[in-house]
Amino acid sequence: MPSARLLLCTLLVLLVHTSFAWLVNRPEDAGVDVPSGKLMSLSFAPFREGYSPLEEVFPLPEHVEEDLRLLADKTHSVRTYSSLGGGLEKTPELARKYGLSLIQGGWLGYGYMDNKKEMAALIKSANANPDVVKRVIVGNEVLLRGDMDVDRLIGYLREVKRAVKQPVSYADVWSMYMKHPQLIKEVDFITIHILPYWEDEPISVEHASEHLEKIVKQVEDEARGIAPGKPILIGESGWPSAGRQRGLAVPGVVNEAKFIRGMIQIATRHGFDYNIVEAFNQPWKSNLEGVVGANWGLFSADRKPVFPLTGPVYENPDWIIHLAAATLVWLLIIVACFKKISFFSWSRLLVFLVFTQLFIVCLVTLAHFLWYTSYSAIQRGYTIFMLVANMVLTALLLQRFLDILNDKPGNEILARRLRNGYLFFIMLALYKTYGLAVGGRYLSFPVEQFALPVIGIFGLLVCQYLINRKINADSLSFNYLCGWNIQGRRDRVIAYGLSFAAIAMILGEAKAFMDGRDFIQAHPGLSEGLPFAFGYTLYNQQLLMWLACLVVLGLPFWSNIGNRAKT
Repeated sequence: MPSARLLLCTLLVLLVHTSFAWLVNRPEDAGVDVPSGKLMSLSFAPFREGYSPLEEVFPLPEHVEEDLRLLADKTHSVRTYSSLGGGLEKTPELARKYGLSLIQGGWLGYGYMDNKKEMAALIKSANANPDVVKRVIVGNEVLLRGDMDVDRLIGYLREVKRAVKQPVSYADVWSMYMKHPQLIKEVDFITIHILPYWEDEPISVEHASEHLEKIVKQVEDEARGIAPGKPILIGESGWPSAGRQRGLAVPGVVNEAKFIRGMIQIATRHGFDYNIVEAFNQPWKSNLEGVVGANWGLFSADRKPVFPLTGPVYENPDWIIHLAAATLVWLLIIVACFKKISFFSWSRLLVFLVFTQLFIVCLVTLAHFLWYTSYSAIQRGYTIFMLVANMVLTALLLQRFLDILNDKPGNEILARRLRNGYLFFIMLALYKTYGLAVGGRYLSFPVEQFALPVIGIFGLLVCQYLINRKINADSLSFNYLCGWNIQGRRDRVIAYGLSFAAIAMILGEAKAFMDGRDFIQAHPGLSEGLPFAFGYTLYNQQLLMWLACLVVLGLPFWSNIGNRAKT
Protein backbone atom coordinates (compact mmCIF):
# COMPACT_ATOMS: atom_id res chain seq x y z
CA MET A 1 0.00 0.00 0.00
CA PRO A 2 2.72 2.61 0.82
CA SER A 3 4.50 1.78 -2.44
CA ALA A 4 1.25 2.13 -4.38
CA ARG A 5 0.63 5.50 -2.73
CA LEU A 6 4.11 6.68 -3.68
CA LEU A 7 3.65 5.47 -7.25
CA LEU A 8 0.30 7.24 -7.61
CA CYS A 9 1.64 10.49 -6.15
CA THR A 10 4.70 10.33 -8.40
CA LEU A 11 2.54 9.81 -11.48
CA LEU A 12 0.20 12.62 -10.43
CA VAL A 13 3.02 15.12 -9.89
CA LEU A 14 4.68 14.06 -13.13
CA LEU A 15 1.42 14.46 -15.05
CA VAL A 16 0.82 17.94 -13.64
CA HIS A 17 4.42 18.99 -14.30
CA THR A 18 4.37 17.70 -17.89
CA SER A 19 1.02 19.35 -18.60
CA PHE A 20 2.19 22.67 -17.17
CA ALA A 21 5.48 22.50 -19.10
CA TRP A 22 3.57 21.81 -22.33
CA LEU A 23 1.16 24.66 -21.60
CA VAL A 24 3.80 27.35 -20.99
CA ASN A 25 6.04 26.16 -23.84
CA ARG A 26 3.50 25.99 -26.62
CA PRO A 27 4.58 27.63 -29.89
CA GLU A 28 3.41 31.24 -30.13
CA ASP A 29 2.16 33.34 -32.99
CA ALA A 30 4.90 35.83 -33.86
CA GLY A 31 3.00 37.69 -36.53
CA VAL A 32 2.87 37.55 -40.30
CA ASP A 33 5.50 35.36 -41.94
CA VAL A 34 8.37 37.14 -43.65
CA PRO A 35 7.64 37.19 -47.40
CA SER A 36 9.61 34.70 -49.46
CA GLY A 37 12.95 35.99 -50.63
CA LYS A 38 15.94 37.56 -48.92
CA LEU A 39 16.23 40.27 -46.32
CA MET A 40 17.53 43.65 -47.44
CA SER A 41 20.57 43.83 -45.19
CA LEU A 42 22.05 42.44 -41.96
CA SER A 43 24.69 43.91 -39.69
CA PHE A 44 27.72 41.67 -39.99
CA ALA A 45 30.43 41.30 -37.35
CA PRO A 46 31.99 37.80 -37.51
CA PHE A 47 33.28 37.77 -33.91
CA ARG A 48 32.85 34.36 -32.35
CA GLU A 49 33.48 33.39 -28.77
CA GLY A 50 37.07 34.19 -27.86
CA TYR A 51 37.35 36.98 -30.43
CA SER A 52 36.85 40.62 -29.54
CA PRO A 53 37.65 44.02 -31.06
CA LEU A 54 38.19 45.25 -27.49
CA GLU A 55 41.12 42.88 -27.13
CA GLU A 56 42.12 43.23 -30.79
CA VAL A 57 41.57 39.54 -31.38
CA PHE A 58 40.00 39.58 -34.83
CA PRO A 59 38.16 36.88 -36.79
CA LEU A 60 40.11 34.60 -39.06
CA PRO A 61 39.50 34.84 -42.82
CA GLU A 62 37.93 31.38 -42.77
CA HIS A 63 35.42 32.58 -40.15
CA VAL A 64 34.43 35.48 -42.38
CA GLU A 65 33.99 33.15 -45.33
CA GLU A 66 31.94 30.61 -43.38
CA ASP A 67 29.63 33.33 -42.10
CA LEU A 68 29.13 34.99 -45.48
CA ARG A 69 28.41 31.61 -47.04
CA LEU A 70 25.73 31.05 -44.39
CA LEU A 71 24.20 34.50 -44.99
CA ALA A 72 24.28 34.32 -48.81
CA ASP A 73 20.78 32.88 -49.09
CA LYS A 74 19.38 34.98 -46.21
CA THR A 75 20.16 38.55 -47.29
CA HIS A 76 21.05 40.69 -50.31
CA SER A 77 23.55 42.82 -48.41
CA VAL A 78 25.57 43.03 -45.20
CA ARG A 79 26.66 46.09 -43.26
CA THR A 80 30.15 46.11 -41.78
CA TYR A 81 31.47 48.46 -39.10
CA SER A 82 35.22 48.44 -39.67
CA SER A 83 37.61 48.07 -42.61
CA LEU A 84 40.64 46.98 -40.59
CA GLY A 85 41.56 44.00 -38.44
CA GLY A 86 42.34 40.37 -39.16
CA GLY A 87 40.20 38.79 -41.84
CA LEU A 88 37.89 41.79 -42.14
CA GLU A 89 39.95 43.23 -45.02
CA LYS A 90 38.90 40.24 -47.13
CA THR A 91 35.17 40.87 -46.60
CA PRO A 92 34.55 42.56 -50.00
CA GLU A 93 36.37 39.78 -51.86
CA LEU A 94 34.43 37.07 -50.02
CA ALA A 95 31.13 38.95 -50.37
CA ARG A 96 31.68 39.00 -54.14
CA LYS A 97 32.30 35.25 -54.07
CA TYR A 98 28.90 34.63 -52.46
CA GLY A 99 26.90 37.23 -54.35
CA LEU A 100 26.51 39.74 -51.53
CA SER A 101 26.80 43.51 -51.67
CA LEU A 102 28.29 45.63 -48.87
CA ILE A 103 27.41 48.69 -46.90
CA GLN A 104 30.99 49.17 -45.79
CA GLY A 105 31.75 50.98 -42.57
CA GLY A 106 34.78 52.75 -41.18
CA TRP A 107 35.14 52.86 -37.39
CA LEU A 108 35.86 56.20 -35.74
CA GLY A 109 36.93 56.71 -32.13
CA TYR A 110 39.13 58.89 -29.95
CA GLY A 111 42.49 58.17 -31.57
CA TYR A 112 43.57 60.37 -34.46
CA MET A 113 46.07 57.88 -35.92
CA ASP A 114 43.63 54.97 -35.62
CA ASN A 115 40.96 57.03 -37.38
CA LYS A 116 43.41 58.00 -40.12
CA LYS A 117 44.32 54.35 -40.78
CA GLU A 118 40.67 53.29 -40.71
CA MET A 119 39.62 55.98 -43.20
CA ALA A 120 42.51 55.05 -45.51
CA ALA A 121 41.46 51.39 -45.44
CA LEU A 122 37.82 52.32 -46.05
CA ILE A 123 38.69 54.49 -49.04
CA LYS A 124 41.02 51.87 -50.49
CA SER A 125 38.42 49.10 -50.15
CA ALA A 126 35.59 51.16 -51.61
CA ASN A 127 37.66 52.17 -54.63
CA ALA A 128 39.01 48.66 -55.18
CA ASN A 129 35.58 46.99 -54.97
CA PRO A 130 32.99 49.30 -56.54
CA ASP A 131 30.97 46.31 -57.76
CA VAL A 132 30.52 45.05 -54.18
CA VAL A 133 30.72 48.14 -51.96
CA LYS A 134 27.51 49.96 -52.84
CA ARG A 135 27.42 52.44 -49.94
CA VAL A 136 29.88 53.74 -47.37
CA ILE A 137 29.26 54.70 -43.72
CA VAL A 138 31.81 56.86 -41.92
CA GLY A 139 31.60 56.29 -38.17
CA ASN A 140 29.02 54.58 -36.02
CA GLU A 141 27.38 56.35 -33.04
CA VAL A 142 30.53 58.39 -32.47
CA LEU A 143 28.44 61.39 -31.40
CA LEU A 144 26.31 59.29 -29.06
CA ARG A 145 29.44 57.96 -27.36
CA GLY A 146 30.95 61.46 -27.23
CA ASP A 147 34.16 60.35 -28.95
CA MET A 148 34.31 63.53 -31.06
CA ASP A 149 32.34 66.67 -31.86
CA VAL A 150 30.20 67.12 -34.94
CA ASP A 151 32.62 69.44 -36.74
CA ARG A 152 35.44 66.91 -36.58
CA LEU A 153 33.06 64.21 -37.79
CA ILE A 154 32.02 66.38 -40.74
CA GLY A 155 35.70 66.70 -41.64
CA TYR A 156 36.00 62.91 -41.95
CA LEU A 157 32.78 62.76 -43.98
CA ARG A 158 34.07 65.31 -46.45
CA GLU A 159 37.42 63.55 -46.72
CA VAL A 160 35.80 60.25 -47.66
CA LYS A 161 33.26 61.87 -50.00
CA ARG A 162 36.09 63.45 -51.98
CA ALA A 163 37.88 60.12 -52.30
CA VAL A 164 35.11 57.63 -53.24
CA LYS A 165 32.31 57.47 -55.78
CA GLN A 166 29.80 55.57 -53.60
CA PRO A 167 27.15 57.43 -51.55
CA VAL A 168 28.53 58.31 -48.10
CA SER A 169 26.69 58.56 -44.77
CA TYR A 170 27.12 58.65 -41.00
CA ALA A 171 25.20 56.27 -38.69
CA ASP A 172 23.79 57.17 -35.29
CA VAL A 173 20.62 57.00 -33.24
CA TRP A 174 17.87 59.00 -34.88
CA SER A 175 17.87 61.73 -32.23
CA MET A 176 21.45 62.70 -33.14
CA TYR A 177 20.32 63.79 -36.60
CA MET A 178 17.64 65.90 -34.93
CA LYS A 179 20.21 67.36 -32.53
CA HIS A 180 22.74 68.05 -35.33
CA PRO A 181 20.66 68.81 -38.44
CA GLN A 182 23.78 70.10 -40.25
CA LEU A 183 24.66 66.42 -40.77
CA ILE A 184 21.70 66.09 -43.12
CA LYS A 185 23.44 68.42 -45.60
CA GLU A 186 26.74 66.56 -45.40
CA VAL A 187 25.61 62.99 -46.02
CA ASP A 188 24.40 61.49 -49.28
CA PHE A 189 21.84 59.40 -47.41
CA ILE A 190 20.63 59.64 -43.80
CA THR A 191 21.44 56.58 -41.70
CA ILE A 192 19.43 56.34 -38.48
CA HIS A 193 19.28 53.69 -35.77
CA ILE A 194 15.82 53.00 -34.38
CA LEU A 195 16.02 50.61 -31.44
CA PRO A 196 12.76 50.72 -29.45
CA TYR A 197 14.29 48.65 -26.64
CA TRP A 198 17.00 51.28 -26.04
CA GLU A 199 14.83 54.39 -26.28
CA ASP A 200 14.93 56.65 -23.23
CA GLU A 201 11.26 55.74 -22.94
CA PRO A 202 11.33 52.05 -23.94
CA ILE A 203 8.65 50.91 -26.37
CA SER A 204 6.79 47.60 -25.99
CA VAL A 205 7.16 45.14 -28.84
CA GLU A 206 3.45 45.53 -29.59
CA HIS A 207 3.95 49.23 -30.43
CA ALA A 208 7.47 49.03 -31.84
CA SER A 209 6.41 49.04 -35.50
CA GLU A 210 4.28 52.13 -34.96
CA HIS A 211 7.24 53.80 -33.27
CA LEU A 212 9.47 52.95 -36.22
CA GLU A 213 7.00 54.54 -38.66
CA LYS A 214 6.70 57.63 -36.50
CA ILE A 215 10.46 58.16 -36.23
CA VAL A 216 11.07 57.75 -39.96
CA LYS A 217 8.36 60.33 -40.67
CA GLN A 218 9.84 62.67 -38.06
CA VAL A 219 13.28 62.47 -39.68
CA GLU A 220 11.74 62.91 -43.15
CA ASP A 221 9.98 66.07 -41.95
CA GLU A 222 13.25 67.42 -40.52
CA ALA A 223 15.16 66.62 -43.72
CA ARG A 224 12.49 68.12 -45.97
CA GLY A 225 13.42 71.63 -44.93
CA ILE A 226 17.17 71.01 -45.33
CA ALA A 227 17.66 68.52 -48.18
CA PRO A 228 14.31 67.49 -49.71
CA GLY A 229 14.10 63.93 -50.95
CA LYS A 230 17.35 62.75 -49.36
CA PRO A 231 17.18 58.93 -48.91
CA ILE A 232 16.88 57.44 -45.44
CA LEU A 233 18.40 54.13 -44.37
CA ILE A 234 17.27 52.51 -41.14
CA GLY A 235 20.84 51.50 -40.36
CA GLU A 236 20.03 49.45 -37.27
CA SER A 237 16.77 48.09 -35.96
CA GLY A 238 16.23 44.95 -33.96
CA TRP A 239 15.24 43.40 -30.65
CA PRO A 240 17.18 41.37 -28.04
CA SER A 241 16.31 37.72 -27.48
CA ALA A 242 17.62 37.62 -23.89
CA GLY A 243 18.54 39.99 -21.08
CA ARG A 244 17.03 42.50 -18.70
CA GLN A 245 13.66 44.16 -19.16
CA ARG A 246 13.56 47.95 -19.60
CA GLY A 247 10.21 49.47 -18.76
CA LEU A 248 7.76 48.19 -21.36
CA ALA A 249 10.46 46.51 -23.47
CA VAL A 250 10.80 42.80 -22.69
CA PRO A 251 13.62 40.77 -24.33
CA GLY A 252 12.75 37.31 -25.58
CA VAL A 253 12.96 34.99 -28.55
CA VAL A 254 9.27 35.38 -29.41
CA ASN A 255 9.45 39.16 -29.01
CA GLU A 256 12.50 39.34 -31.27
CA ALA A 257 10.63 37.35 -33.90
CA LYS A 258 7.57 39.60 -33.52
CA PHE A 259 9.65 42.74 -33.94
CA ILE A 260 11.62 41.54 -36.97
CA ARG A 261 8.52 40.26 -38.74
CA GLY A 262 6.58 43.43 -37.94
CA MET A 263 9.45 45.67 -39.05
CA ILE A 264 9.74 43.87 -42.38
CA GLN A 265 6.00 44.23 -42.93
CA ILE A 266 6.26 47.98 -42.28
CA ALA A 267 9.31 48.31 -44.51
CA THR A 268 7.62 46.42 -47.33
CA ARG A 269 4.44 48.49 -47.06
CA HIS A 270 6.21 51.86 -47.02
CA GLY A 271 9.27 51.02 -49.10
CA PHE A 272 11.70 51.67 -46.23
CA ASP A 273 15.36 50.85 -46.76
CA TYR A 274 16.51 48.86 -43.73
CA ASN A 275 19.36 46.96 -42.12
CA ILE A 276 18.61 44.53 -39.29
CA VAL A 277 20.93 44.38 -36.31
CA GLU A 278 22.30 41.81 -36.38
CA ALA A 279 23.27 38.61 -38.19
CA PHE A 280 25.00 36.84 -35.28
CA ASN A 281 24.96 37.13 -31.50
CA GLN A 282 28.15 38.85 -30.32
CA PRO A 283 29.68 37.28 -27.18
CA TRP A 284 32.25 40.09 -26.76
CA LYS A 285 29.47 42.64 -26.24
CA SER A 286 28.61 41.03 -22.90
CA ASN A 287 31.66 42.82 -21.46
CA LEU A 288 30.08 46.17 -22.36
CA GLU A 289 26.33 45.59 -22.36
CA GLY A 290 25.77 42.41 -20.38
CA VAL A 291 23.55 39.57 -21.52
CA VAL A 292 21.26 41.84 -23.51
CA GLY A 293 24.12 43.25 -25.59
CA ALA A 294 25.23 39.79 -26.69
CA ASN A 295 21.81 38.62 -27.91
CA TRP A 296 20.56 40.64 -30.89
CA GLY A 297 21.35 38.15 -33.63
CA LEU A 298 19.15 36.17 -35.97
CA PHE A 299 21.72 33.44 -35.37
CA SER A 300 23.27 32.39 -32.06
CA ALA A 301 27.00 32.62 -31.39
CA ASP A 302 27.33 29.00 -32.58
CA ARG A 303 25.54 29.91 -35.84
CA LYS A 304 22.17 28.29 -35.15
CA PRO A 305 18.92 30.16 -35.95
CA VAL A 306 17.49 31.87 -32.87
CA PHE A 307 13.99 31.79 -34.37
CA PRO A 308 12.32 31.06 -37.71
CA LEU A 309 11.10 33.81 -40.02
CA THR A 310 7.97 31.79 -40.79
CA GLY A 311 5.54 29.83 -38.68
CA PRO A 312 5.09 29.72 -34.89
CA VAL A 313 7.99 30.41 -32.53
CA TYR A 314 9.10 28.64 -29.33
CA GLU A 315 10.52 30.74 -26.51
CA ASN A 316 12.44 27.64 -25.42
CA PRO A 317 12.63 25.10 -28.25
CA ASP A 318 14.60 22.69 -26.00
CA TRP A 319 11.92 22.49 -23.33
CA ILE A 320 11.31 18.77 -23.86
CA ILE A 321 15.00 18.03 -23.23
CA HIS A 322 14.90 20.14 -20.07
CA LEU A 323 11.71 18.40 -18.92
CA ALA A 324 13.30 14.99 -19.47
CA ALA A 325 16.46 15.98 -17.58
CA ALA A 326 14.48 17.39 -14.65
CA THR A 327 12.26 14.31 -14.51
CA LEU A 328 15.22 11.91 -14.56
CA VAL A 329 17.02 13.68 -11.69
CA TRP A 330 13.75 13.91 -9.75
CA LEU A 331 13.12 10.16 -10.10
CA LEU A 332 16.67 9.41 -8.94
CA ILE A 333 16.06 11.49 -5.79
CA ILE A 334 12.80 9.63 -5.16
CA VAL A 335 14.62 6.30 -5.42
CA ALA A 336 17.37 7.55 -3.07
CA CYS A 337 14.78 8.71 -0.50
CA PHE A 338 12.43 5.75 -0.95
CA LYS A 339 12.77 4.35 2.57
CA LYS A 340 12.27 7.75 4.20
CA ILE A 341 9.18 8.77 2.20
CA SER A 342 7.38 5.51 1.40
CA PHE A 343 5.25 5.66 4.58
CA PHE A 344 4.36 9.35 4.31
CA SER A 345 0.71 10.31 4.30
CA TRP A 346 -0.78 11.58 1.03
CA SER A 347 -0.33 15.22 1.98
CA ARG A 348 3.25 14.85 3.22
CA LEU A 349 4.22 12.79 0.20
CA LEU A 350 2.75 15.29 -2.26
CA VAL A 351 4.45 18.22 -0.53
CA PHE A 352 7.84 16.50 -0.65
CA LEU A 353 7.46 15.43 -4.28
CA VAL A 354 6.20 18.82 -5.47
CA PHE A 355 8.94 20.86 -3.83
CA THR A 356 11.62 18.41 -4.91
CA GLN A 357 10.35 18.73 -8.45
CA LEU A 358 10.41 22.53 -8.19
CA PHE A 359 14.00 22.45 -6.93
CA ILE A 360 15.15 20.29 -9.84
CA VAL A 361 13.35 22.49 -12.36
CA CYS A 362 15.13 25.50 -10.85
CA LEU A 363 18.49 23.75 -11.17
CA VAL A 364 17.91 22.76 -14.81
CA THR A 365 16.66 26.24 -15.69
CA LEU A 366 19.63 27.85 -13.94
CA ALA A 367 22.14 25.58 -15.66
CA HIS A 368 20.65 26.19 -19.11
CA PHE A 369 20.20 29.96 -18.82
CA LEU A 370 23.52 30.79 -17.15
CA TRP A 371 25.51 28.52 -19.46
CA TYR A 372 23.79 29.93 -22.56
CA THR A 373 24.56 33.48 -21.41
CA SER A 374 28.17 32.74 -20.38
CA TYR A 375 30.78 33.79 -22.91
CA SER A 376 34.13 33.37 -21.16
CA ALA A 377 35.96 31.05 -18.80
CA ILE A 378 35.26 33.39 -15.87
CA GLN A 379 31.54 33.55 -16.65
CA ARG A 380 31.34 29.77 -17.04
CA GLY A 381 33.25 29.35 -13.80
CA TYR A 382 30.65 31.53 -12.09
CA THR A 383 27.90 29.43 -13.66
CA ILE A 384 29.38 26.23 -12.24
CA PHE A 385 29.89 27.89 -8.86
CA MET A 386 26.26 29.05 -8.68
CA LEU A 387 24.99 25.69 -9.82
CA VAL A 388 27.01 23.92 -7.11
CA ALA A 389 25.83 26.42 -4.48
CA ASN A 390 22.21 25.79 -5.45
CA MET A 391 22.76 22.03 -5.42
CA VAL A 392 24.28 22.15 -1.93
CA LEU A 393 21.34 24.22 -0.68
CA THR A 394 18.96 21.74 -2.33
CA ALA A 395 20.56 18.86 -0.42
CA LEU A 396 20.28 20.77 2.88
CA LEU A 397 16.66 21.73 2.25
CA LEU A 398 15.64 18.20 1.29
CA GLN A 399 17.26 16.84 4.46
CA ARG A 400 15.33 19.40 6.51
CA PHE A 401 12.10 18.53 4.69
CA LEU A 402 12.61 14.85 5.49
CA ASP A 403 13.29 15.63 9.16
CA ILE A 404 10.17 17.77 9.49
CA LEU A 405 7.91 15.35 7.63
CA ASN A 406 9.26 12.41 9.67
CA ASP A 407 8.57 14.30 12.93
CA LYS A 408 12.24 14.42 13.85
CA PRO A 409 13.51 17.13 16.23
CA GLY A 410 15.68 19.94 14.94
CA ASN A 411 19.32 19.29 14.20
CA GLU A 412 21.76 22.04 15.22
CA ILE A 413 24.40 21.13 12.64
CA LEU A 414 21.87 21.07 9.79
CA ALA A 415 20.28 24.29 11.05
CA ARG A 416 23.62 26.10 11.08
CA ARG A 417 24.46 24.84 7.61
CA LEU A 418 21.11 26.00 6.33
CA ARG A 419 21.61 29.37 7.94
CA ASN A 420 25.09 29.73 6.44
CA GLY A 421 23.75 28.71 3.05
CA TYR A 422 21.06 31.37 3.18
CA LEU A 423 23.52 33.97 4.48
CA PHE A 424 25.66 33.30 1.40
CA PHE A 425 22.75 33.83 -0.97
CA ILE A 426 21.59 36.93 0.91
CA MET A 427 25.04 38.53 0.79
CA LEU A 428 25.21 37.80 -2.92
CA ALA A 429 21.70 39.21 -3.38
CA LEU A 430 22.72 42.41 -1.60
CA TYR A 431 25.78 42.76 -3.83
CA LYS A 432 23.77 42.25 -7.00
CA THR A 433 20.96 44.55 -5.90
CA TYR A 434 23.25 47.45 -5.12
CA GLY A 435 24.88 46.89 -8.49
CA LEU A 436 21.45 47.17 -10.12
CA ALA A 437 20.75 50.32 -8.11
CA VAL A 438 24.00 52.10 -8.96
CA GLY A 439 24.51 51.08 -12.59
CA GLY A 440 21.96 48.53 -13.64
CA ARG A 441 21.49 49.55 -17.29
CA TYR A 442 23.26 46.43 -18.58
CA LEU A 443 22.82 44.13 -15.57
CA SER A 444 20.22 41.38 -15.70
CA PHE A 445 17.92 40.69 -12.77
CA PRO A 446 19.31 37.42 -11.33
CA VAL A 447 15.98 35.76 -10.54
CA GLU A 448 17.08 32.35 -11.87
CA GLN A 449 20.03 32.26 -9.48
CA PHE A 450 17.84 32.83 -6.39
CA ALA A 451 14.59 31.10 -7.30
CA LEU A 452 15.57 27.92 -5.47
CA PRO A 453 16.42 29.60 -2.12
CA VAL A 454 13.13 31.52 -2.32
CA ILE A 455 11.09 28.39 -3.07
CA GLY A 456 12.99 26.66 -0.27
CA ILE A 457 11.61 29.11 2.30
CA PHE A 458 8.08 28.43 1.07
CA GLY A 459 8.79 24.70 1.26
CA LEU A 460 10.01 24.92 4.87
CA LEU A 461 6.92 26.94 5.78
CA VAL A 462 4.54 24.43 4.16
CA CYS A 463 6.27 21.45 5.79
CA GLN A 464 6.12 23.07 9.24
CA TYR A 465 2.46 23.94 8.70
CA LEU A 466 1.62 20.33 7.84
CA ILE A 467 3.09 19.20 11.16
CA ASN A 468 2.15 22.03 13.54
CA ARG A 469 -0.96 23.45 11.82
CA LYS A 470 -0.13 27.05 12.59
CA ILE A 471 1.10 30.03 10.68
CA ASN A 472 1.90 33.34 12.36
CA ALA A 473 4.78 35.77 12.75
CA ASP A 474 6.73 33.34 14.94
CA SER A 475 6.34 30.49 12.45
CA LEU A 476 7.92 32.68 9.76
CA SER A 477 11.19 33.08 11.68
CA PHE A 478 14.26 31.41 10.26
CA ASN A 479 14.98 29.71 13.59
CA TYR A 480 11.57 28.05 13.51
CA LEU A 481 11.95 27.02 9.89
CA CYS A 482 15.41 25.53 10.28
CA GLY A 483 14.60 23.86 13.60
CA TRP A 484 17.09 25.43 15.98
CA ASN A 485 17.26 28.66 17.98
CA ILE A 486 20.39 30.37 16.64
CA GLN A 487 21.03 33.84 18.00
CA GLY A 488 22.39 35.46 14.85
CA ARG A 489 23.89 38.87 15.52
CA ARG A 490 23.60 39.84 11.87
CA ASP A 491 19.86 39.32 11.53
CA ARG A 492 19.00 42.99 11.95
CA VAL A 493 21.70 43.99 9.44
CA ILE A 494 20.41 41.40 6.97
CA ALA A 495 16.81 42.52 7.29
CA TYR A 496 17.54 46.21 6.99
CA GLY A 497 20.11 45.65 4.26
CA LEU A 498 17.64 43.82 2.03
CA SER A 499 15.00 46.48 2.59
CA PHE A 500 17.34 49.35 1.78
CA ALA A 501 18.67 47.48 -1.25
CA ALA A 502 15.15 47.06 -2.63
CA ILE A 503 14.37 50.76 -2.17
CA ALA A 504 17.72 51.77 -3.68
CA MET A 505 17.11 49.59 -6.72
CA ILE A 506 13.70 51.17 -7.39
CA LEU A 507 15.14 54.67 -7.04
CA GLY A 508 18.15 53.79 -9.19
CA GLU A 509 15.96 52.39 -11.97
CA ALA A 510 13.73 55.47 -11.93
CA LYS A 511 16.74 57.81 -11.94
CA ALA A 512 18.20 56.01 -14.96
CA PHE A 513 15.08 56.91 -16.94
CA MET A 514 15.09 60.50 -15.72
CA ASP A 515 18.72 60.97 -16.79
CA GLY A 516 17.92 60.22 -20.43
CA ARG A 517 18.24 63.21 -22.75
CA ASP A 518 15.11 62.42 -24.73
CA PHE A 519 13.22 61.67 -21.52
CA ILE A 520 14.18 65.05 -20.07
CA GLN A 521 13.07 66.78 -23.25
CA ALA A 522 9.72 64.96 -23.25
CA HIS A 523 9.12 65.40 -19.50
CA PRO A 524 10.94 68.51 -18.24
CA GLY A 525 10.97 69.04 -14.50
CA LEU A 526 10.95 66.62 -11.61
CA SER A 527 7.21 66.77 -11.01
CA GLU A 528 6.40 65.85 -14.61
CA GLY A 529 9.09 63.24 -15.15
CA LEU A 530 8.93 61.36 -11.85
CA PRO A 531 5.51 59.69 -12.37
CA PHE A 532 6.58 58.40 -15.79
CA ALA A 533 9.92 57.16 -14.45
CA PHE A 534 8.27 55.28 -11.58
CA GLY A 535 5.62 53.98 -13.96
CA TYR A 536 8.24 52.42 -16.25
CA THR A 537 10.11 51.10 -13.22
CA LEU A 538 7.16 49.43 -11.53
CA TYR A 539 5.89 47.99 -14.81
CA ASN A 540 9.11 45.99 -15.07
CA GLN A 541 8.04 42.42 -14.33
CA GLN A 542 11.61 41.21 -13.92
CA LEU A 543 12.27 43.95 -11.38
CA LEU A 544 9.10 43.06 -9.47
CA MET A 545 10.09 39.39 -9.41
CA TRP A 546 13.49 40.35 -8.00
CA LEU A 547 11.82 42.54 -5.38
CA ALA A 548 9.66 39.55 -4.42
CA CYS A 549 12.83 37.44 -4.05
CA LEU A 550 14.35 40.05 -1.73
CA VAL A 551 11.19 40.21 0.38
CA VAL A 552 10.97 36.44 0.78
CA LEU A 553 14.68 36.12 1.60
CA GLY A 554 14.43 38.88 4.21
CA LEU A 555 11.14 37.93 5.86
CA PRO A 556 12.47 35.06 8.07
CA PHE A 557 15.20 37.34 9.40
CA TRP A 558 12.72 40.11 10.26
CA SER A 559 10.79 37.49 12.20
CA ASN A 560 13.97 36.36 13.94
CA ILE A 561 14.45 39.92 15.25
CA GLY A 562 10.92 39.85 16.63
CA ASN A 563 11.49 36.49 18.30
CA ARG A 564 14.62 37.69 20.05
CA ALA A 565 12.79 40.78 21.28
CA LYS A 566 10.23 38.52 23.00
CA THR A 567 12.76 36.24 24.69
